[in-house]
Amino acid sequence: MTTTVPASPPFRVRYIDHVTLIVRDVCASRSFYVGLLGMEEVPRPAFSFGGAWFRAGRTLVHLIEEHDQSGPAGYPAEVLVKSSRNHHFAFEVDDAVAAAESLKRLGIPLVDDAKRRPDGAIQVFLTDPDGHVIELCTTHP
Repeated sequence: MTTTVPASPPFRVRYIDHVTLIVRDVCASRSFYVGLLGMEEVPRPAFSFGGAWFRAGRTLVHLIEEHDQSGPAGYPAEVLVKSSRNHHFAFEVDDAVAAAESLKRLGIPLVDDAKRRPDGAIQVFLTDPDGHVIELCTTHP
């Protein structure tokens, strides 16, 4: 499929409003996103399927509980290795190195330990209960 790109954009996106994830266990995901990452649970419309919504600043994470009309929960099956160089999304934190140390003290396995990017930002990678890869980053260390 070929897409024609206009000479100037007809509109501009402002920011990512939300990320939607399919999960097996909303309670386990709530513990992760609220209990570990410190997100706030926010009201969710009365959909006909289970789920939960969480917020950090302007960013929302919408969870859909896996059901017969949803996609599958978890990491894409065709991706065999969980890696920082694969499907993931990132949250800014005050100190990614300290976050990595806290996660290790809690016994939470990391996909990649804290490391410095070529631009100076620090990033660490972990997975949620369904295997979605999440980056915690500090862009101005």
